[in-house]
Amino acid sequence: MKIRQVTPADLEVAYSIEIANFSPAEAASFEAIQARIAQIPDTFLVAEIDGQVAGYIEGPVIQARHLTDDLFQTVVANPETGGYIAVTSLSVADDFQGQAVGVKLIAALKELARAQKREGITLTCHDYLIPYYEKNGFMNDGKSQSVHGGAVWYDMVWENQA
Repeated sequence: MKIRQVTPADLEVAYSIEIANFSPAEAASFEAIQARIAQIPDTFLVAEIDGQVAGYIEGPVIQARHLTDDLFQTVVANPETGGYIAVTSLSVADDFQGQAVGVKLIAALKELARAQKREGITLTCHDYLIPYYEKNGFMNDGKSQSVHGGAVWYDMVWENQA
């Protein structure tokens, strides 16, 4: 498995993976993914297996410990250092489920957070994913203020100890 930064050529497949894994209310739009590729390629990682995009993890850098719903619509360039990488999507293609793609993407994002001297990584997840993120070193900060897609979310944070 190869993990690399996103390129504009990844747009179509990233969008197809996004809409396959999230409800219509939760999925990022084509335009949102396009903006993320253009504005924050430094925190948008893609996993490739045998030349195929297997999944991706992405999100902007924010100063707050928890992400806010506006991040799903608005994208601005990342500061060079500091802040938290706020994951707005971790998504794995159906054909690559169960192959630790998500785990490897999270590990690569942690390495990137260390290299960029970030405070950590923050994300929201559904309750059934809390154990998954805890196994990957995240702490559950409780129910989120997020109402993205009309769902209940939980704030999960990984602190950079480097």
